[in-house]
Formats: sequence, structure tokens, C-alpha cells
Amino acid sequence: MHNTMNIKETDQGIIITIFVKPNSSKFKIERSNEEIVVHATEEPEKGKVNREILKEFTKLFHTQVELISGITSKEKKLLIKDIDKNDLDKTLPSEPS
Repeated sequence: MHNTMNIKETDQGIIITIFVKPNSSKFKIERSNEEIVVHATEEPEKGKVNREILKEFTKLFHTQVELISGITSKEKKLLIKDIDKNDLDKTLPSEPS
């Protein structure tokens, strides 16, 4: 079990902590109990997973997304620019408990 995800609002946007599961059959994002797990299709080598995550989150939120920590870790922090917590909640709804 992972620690509960942090969602932090900043002047630039939202910083979220995600947990990555590489080599998945399809890319998907799961959110439950304030935790976000990203199933990436790429292998964790030469930054492939990081590029896939940035590309998919950019498409999902229609804004710039930066990887701010966790370049070689399964736990990563992303800065999603120019959104607030409401935008995050609308785009990544929690699963019903």
C-alpha cells in the first residue's frame, strides 16, 4: 500500500504524487482514496515511461505538465500547470467506494 497521495495547490498549478506501474497492457489512470496509480504501457528504460506519462497527462488536462521529481522512481510528482483542485477533480473523478 502506498502513502496517501498529496495534492498541493500552488501559484503555477497543482502538484500531484502518482504511482507508476510500467509494462501494462494499456495506459490508464486509476484514482481511489486520494491515490493515483498510472498504468503505463512503456518499459521503465531511457525515460520512456516518463515521456508517456507527460504526453498522456498533457492530452488529458490540455495544459503543460512537468515531472518535478521521481525521474527514476515509481513514485513521481507532476506539476499540472494552470489548473486548480476543482479542475483536477472533474478530470480525474474518484472511483466510488
